[in-house]
Amino acid sequence: MNEVKTVLVNNLTKGFDNIMAVSGINFEVYCGECFGLIGPNGAGKSTTIKMLTTLLPPDDGEAVINGYSIVKNPAGVRGSIGYVPQLLSVDGAMTGYENLLVFSKLYGLKRKQREERIKRVLDITGLEDAAHRQVKTYSGGMVRRLEIGQAILNYPQVLFLDEPTVGLDPVARKTIWKHIEKLRCEQNMTILLTTHYMEEAEALCSRIAIMNKGKIAVMGTARELRESTGNPHAGMDDVFAYYAGALESQEGDLRDASRTRRTAKRLG
Repeated sequence: MNEVKTVLVNNLTKGFDNIMAVSGINFEVYCGECFGLIGPNGAGKSTTIKMLTTLLPPDDGEAVINGYSIVKNPAGVRGSIGYVPQLLSVDGAMTGYENLLVFSKLYGLKRKQREERIKRVLDITGLEDAAHRQVKTYSGGMVRRLEIGQAILNYPQVLFLDEPTVGLDPVARKTIWKHIEKLRCEQNMTILLTTHYMEEAEALCSRIAIMNKGKIAVMGTARELRESTGNPHAGMDDVFAYYAGALESQEGDLRDASRTRRTAKRLG
């Protein structure tokens, strides 16, 4: 794994009225890594993403993205990232090409750059043959690929994906997985995604953090998460169930699965 950290999160906190949506979380993401934030609805995943993409200011704590502070230099952060939200961000009356053209202008790309990047993005997302069709004729998976394409027109160093396959059928989901992995491998792009699909996290992410009630319950590789439950053969859904309630009955710091594994090895 590349040792360069492109995302550093320290004690990040956000509350709404009397609800603590995110409570002092800490983690880092390395260059070229796909990192997953997993948890049930309301766990704090989307709020975390919105803070990291500067859409929400934190109440406390800090995060540094590509060397830019989300508190002190949000403009620098925004210029170096791509973001695909849960809600649709395309115009169905326009063609795929036209949607990409609008975004390329918003990014301030020059005309020659626009055409080069749109062509490249259509290739990466596999939408070349559908580029001049109205988006309202696209399948759900095609729309999601177009949204990812819009987010990478500026060649971001970090791509944030908030529930990238929610609502899609299994075939469309696996197509999206293929394109996300292609971005990571071919573009060396750092990817941070949220999902509540454990098999998706295992398929795409080198490390996974399970969130619940605004806190991170455990973090590590899929193998480390399994071993941390005491059952190395546990299914990932079982791991999710094991930790989803971990914060309901106890308070405490993040349980780092890799540290647990190292301790077990040392003790034999």
